[in-house]
Amino acid sequence: MRITLRLWRQSSSKDRGGFVEYVREKVRPDQSFLEMLDELNGDLERKGEDPIAFEHDCREGICGSCSLVINGRPHGPGAGTTTCQLYMRSFPEGERITVEPFRSRAFPLIKDLVVDRSAFDRILQSGGYISVGTGQAPEANTMPVPHSVAEDAFDAAHCIGCGACAAVCINSSAVLFVGAKVSHLGLLPQGKVEQDVRVLRMVRAMDREGFGACSFTRACEAICPKNISVEVISALNRAYCSARTKEFLGWTRPVG
Repeated sequence: MRITLRLWRQSSSKDRGGFVEYVREKVRPDQSFLEMLDELNGDLERKGEDPIAFEHDCREGICGSCSLVINGRPHGPGAGTTTCQLYMRSFPEGERITVEPFRSRAFPLIKDLVVDRSAFDRILQSGGYISVGTGQAPEANTMPVPHSVAEDAFDAAHCIGCGACAAVCINSSAVLFVGAKVSHLGLLPQGKVEQDVRVLRMVRAMDREGFGACSFTRACEAICPKNISVEVISALNRAYCSARTKEFLGWTRPVG
């Protein structure tokens, strides 16, 4: 098959970027989108040209590093998939495909299609963990967890932190990501001890990074490669209101 790629090229965040077109002949339908970019880079290098910078790692839909906006949609036209799981058979013969980096003020561009998503790392470092000492692992049945609660926690834990939710949001909001992390840690008994402190720290870290507010358009839910539900946003709002009230009344120590 024959396609035309309209790729964003930008040598650094300080330079002016723009779209460059590449015509690809004999693209195999069973190729992944990233394999197609690999072949394009090979051709560019043989010509002595600068290859296109893009992120990838596991190529199994696990790491979330393949952050591309394809025809205006983060991760491309497939539902519930990452870019590395997108195959060229998803596009018709002769398609003109526009490829851009994730667009978000909190994700500054590094080069071409690569952005700096370390803002998510800093949010996790602020409270996305359990630090309470538990000693030796207790017997599983001594801490019963209802099946429905365990399922909700596991569903939220599927979040891979790819950033697509922030990239597609009209406000560049990260509440789906933060809500997923707060939910999967706070639903289980081990995480409830630090829940109030965790919520306050992570929400404030999110605000410091420059992410916007949530307008609840549900675009994040529609685009999420792991199908995280917006229910985690509602859970985050409830948890934050509760934690903020306790902090205001002096029931918990102030959280920076």
